[in-house]
Amino acid sequence: MADGKRRASTTSGSSKKKSKSPSSEPTTWKRRLLKVTKWGSIGFLVMVLIAAGLFFIAYRSIDIPSANSDFTTQTTHVYYSDGETDLGRFAIQERDPIPLDEMPETLKGAVVAAEDQSFWTNEGIDPKGILRAAFSNASGGVTQGASTITQQYVKVLYLTQERSWKRKVKEAILSLKIENQYSKDEVLEGYLNTIYFGRGAYGVQAAAQAYFEVDAKDLNLRQSAVLAAVLNDPNDLDPANGKAARQALKGRYQYVVGEMEEMGEIDADERDRAYRRLPDFPEVEEEDAYGGQTGHVLQMVKQELLRLGFSEQEINGGGLEVTTTFTKKAMEAAEDGMKAARPEGYGYKNLHVAVATVEPGTGAVRGIYAGQDYLESQINWAVAGGQAGSTFKPFALAAGIKDGFSLKDTFDGNSPYIADDGTPFENQGDVPYGPVNLIRATEDSINTAYIDLTDSMEDGPQKIVDTAVDMGIPPAETPRNPWGFPTRSPALDPNLGVALGSQTVSPVNMANGYATIANGGVAAEPFIIEKVVDQNGDKRYDHKVQDHTAISEDIAADVSYAMQQVVEAGSGAEALSGFAWPAAGKTGTATNDDGDVTSAWFGGFTAQYSTAVMYVRGDGTEQLKDWLPYYFGGKHPAQTWRAVMDQVMEGEEPIPLAEPVYVDGEAPEEGHEPYTPPPPPPTKTKQTEEPSTDETESADSDGDGTPDDQDACPDNPEIPGSPDSDGDCVVDEAPVDSDGDGVPDDSDPCPDNGDIPGSPDTDGDCQVDTADSDGDGVPDDRDRCPDNPEIPGSPDLDGDCVVDSDQGGQGGGRDEATNRSTAVSDRRRRLVGRRAVR
Repeated sequence: MADGKRRASTTSGSSKKKSKSPSSEPTTWKRRLLKVTKWGSIGFLVMVLIAAGLFFIAYRSIDIPSANSDFTTQTTHVYYSDGETDLGRFAIQERDPIPLDEMPETLKGAVVAAEDQSFWTNEGIDPKGILRAAFSNASGGVTQGASTITQQYVKVLYLTQERSWKRKVKEAILSLKIENQYSKDEVLEGYLNTIYFGRGAYGVQAAAQAYFEVDAKDLNLRQSAVLAAVLNDPNDLDPANGKAARQALKGRYQYVVGEMEEMGEIDADERDRAYRRLPDFPEVEEEDAYGGQTGHVLQMVKQELLRLGFSEQEINGGGLEVTTTFTKKAMEAAEDGMKAARPEGYGYKNLHVAVATVEPGTGAVRGIYAGQDYLESQINWAVAGGQAGSTFKPFALAAGIKDGFSLKDTFDGNSPYIADDGTPFENQGDVPYGPVNLIRATEDSINTAYIDLTDSMEDGPQKIVDTAVDMGIPPAETPRNPWGFPTRSPALDPNLGVALGSQTVSPVNMANGYATIANGGVAAEPFIIEKVVDQNGDKRYDHKVQDHTAISEDIAADVSYAMQQVVEAGSGAEALSGFAWPAAGKTGTATNDDGDVTSAWFGGFTAQYSTAVMYVRGDGTEQLKDWLPYYFGGKHPAQTWRAVMDQVMEGEEPIPLAEPVYVDGEAPEEGHEPYTPPPPPPTKTKQTEEPSTDETESADSDGDGTPDDQDACPDNPEIPGSPDSDGDCVVDEAPVDSDGDGVPDDSDPCPDNGDIPGSPDTDGDCQVDTADSDGDGVPDDRDRCPDNPEIPGSPDLDGDCVVDSDQGGQGGGRDEATNRSTAVSDRRRRLVGRRAVR
């Protein structure tokens, strides 16, 4: 028994040792791996069988439906803001199906090369293409689609535009079934007769007519390659949509031609001949339904729908119901006002008057006038815009106050103003205004004062640009999250002259920027689409106001007040005299580097609406001066604004605009303090004859803190402390300033004219010398030849008011220029010296 136990124990111990032996562990690991692999394979096989079963069931249960019966009848309707009044519509062209044998081989080859190179061999879906597209999209490369020609055909003909995995599954199953039931030729024929090519054209026959005015059977290689190319993006690759679209089309076109050679559809010589250039395109004839302003508005709506994610096909044939922000009243006011104030005798081909009205607080664009009938020109000047000129100064004013300056602070209004780098800046007519506050600088649009303001801020140009962008003016380049119409303002660069408006701004964006001021500093992104409902009644888009605080309410009030002075007494006062609603505004005249006046503006607002008006000529950069009767913003543009707003504001209450707050922060530079009148001369105090006692020394009858024995007027608490120059113990009245020019009447040569001093008055009649018969910028009373605009400025040695044409005259011109240059240099030294002292 003992031995047995011992053996059992030994066996047991041996067994234990054996179980711990390392040699047994790999066997256990391998068995576990085999077990996991076996059951994993079984599970995978079961899943595959289940998936195959489900696919089989789906394949058997999903039949090929009849072609979408609504395919050719889904017109998209566009409405005014009431959601009922028809503004326009997007309709498709009638399709004209043709058999495959009437389609040229070049077209069939081009489409296959562009859209699905495996078409002739795939089974309706292309797994390799799906993986390739997925990898490219996931890696951040160019976004690719994975749809074969068969899948695209199914999607267009049988399915809705719904984006879901269910639709994708159904699309794949239908593609396989079609591949099994139809030949490749039948699929390609159906595809080419239904796919959308842009310009409202479904099918190759309609596309051939829309792009080249020929039948599909007559398309050549270049034309075929173009139609295959535009399938990728019918809107952005349409050559009628501008230079950028044409350039993009050329790149895609050359890709198609190259792929055709790779596939053996054409030889190298054919490729080389076609590759060099696009074919000729006939001029696009617009539909009469697009006449007037309708075409311009519909194009704006279409571009915005595309930006919001709607496809070209949905827009032109998806049966959408689009409610816009435009009102019939504001649209008619824009056109009627333009016609009422437009100077006679100037055709629409050369003179373009653009108008835009925006609602403060929401950003809703209520009305536009694009410059001309859409059928005459497709350029929308309310969006294209022009150089902003002095209408940009309110943004600089807001930036200056935000940086610490006050409306009452003074700046150098003399002309010229010489910058540190030697660049001269002049006022209109080179008028010297002297020191002026920011109210006067805005009221009379004094360029040099605004240059001084910009120069007096640290990094002033950038602060002005940033403030303008915050207030609603898009930056120079389209941002990641774009806004505005358009979404960029070319040449909006931080240079010293940015406040003078050399950048391009559209009337829509200018009106929206001014709406920020009217709305107490809260900026709203402009928009034109209120909501979109699809053919099933589902709301696909519903706008939400996007706003933010751009400047404080107090700063907005001060900027508004300065702009009110423009309307009440400044450069816009003449046109707006008698306007029935409180208003604020700013004139603008832009000059290019050649000295040509390229645009004239007036922008302004009431509490309810903000409107901007722009006048440009030709291509938008041509000279207005000496072409229009008046080229200043205070004339035709301001008159147009008045005519438009009289109609827009009809029935609206006159709501007062904000009162000034006179925000006064910590100025970034000294030397700009407000003007204060000189203190009154000191007065002799009347000495008391009675000897003072301790009791009388402490007496203070009027409670002004000055003992009676030291108080010249012990019964008047305001003296001392207030002027009493005649010693009658009655406070002298404050210096009278009848004309409000900041100069007391006793120091003002013309106390009833707010423009003097500060404006020329050479004859001392207290009337500003403004008559300028020949328009050369020199008043008649200072112009030796008031009927010849070339003198002074051109030589006239004999004084006959006729420009000398001989060599001696030319030399005289050079001497005069030299003298002027010397005078400018002297003024520059004086200004630089004055700034150094400041």
